Amino acid sequence: QVQLVESGGGLVQPGGSLRLSCAASIFTSQYYAIGWFRQAPGKEREGVACVSFSGRTYYVDSVKGRFTISRDNAENTVYLQMNSLKPEDTAVYYCATDLGGYCSLPLRSSMFKYWGQGTQVTVSS
Repeated sequence: QVQLVESGGGLVQPGGSLRLSCAASIFTSQYYAIGWFRQAPGKEREGVACVSFSGRTYYVDSVKGRFTISRDNAENTVYLQMNSLKPEDTAVYYCATDLGGYCSLPLRSSMFKYWGQGTQVTVSS
């Protein structure tokens, strides 16, 4: 059973930062690519970033230069550092995996089988 648990969301002012965490229950998680997605009210789920088993990273254009995805295999955790946050970044953020080692591009939610419960990020003054 694969379990992913997100944490670290919250309310932040525009220009602020948050770090999201995705903890994986599977001890072999270092072999799998992990993606971060987000879904704003009334919008489709959008792929934000992905890190492959080797640490190679991918970002959607709207977050390049502001978000950084990283992994700590010893802790079975993937992080999403979000800087210079904007109101349009407001969404529920999810991490996901399809138990493959590489990130399939473009990031499509339909390609990922295992999901966390999500964590709310609200950017507002």
